Amino acid sequence: MAEEKINIPPPEDPQVIKPKRAAIALRYDTDKDKAPLVLATGRGPVADEILRIADENKIPLYEDPELVKLLSKLEIDAEVPPELYVLVAEVLFFVYKLDRMAEKRDRLISKMREDSK
Repeated sequence: MAEEKINIPPPEDPQVIKPKRAAIALRYDTDKDKAPLVLATGRGPVADEILRIADENKIPLYEDPELVKLLSKLEIDAEVPPELYVLVAEVLFFVYKLDRMAEKRDRLISKMREDSK
């Protein structure tokens, strides 16, 4: 029996299509919003800009490619549908925990500075 060879181009070959980076920006203001809202969504350079703005504003990032695929189907300013609440709640909880940790760190640093005076 003859062996069949599969020709797979090397990664640096321009024929290889690499998936573009994707990003979603969400907002959830419990005083204003009934549900989280999609503020921005994009791929490639638009995703890079979303990530740059998040970094500039010290907004935490949460990586979940499957959730990005689902949320990227929504329009800008659209509410997240109830079917995705549990997944988005995980993101919001992650951000909440980071905020709490940052507050605790800031209080500790302030206390250390006061104690060193």
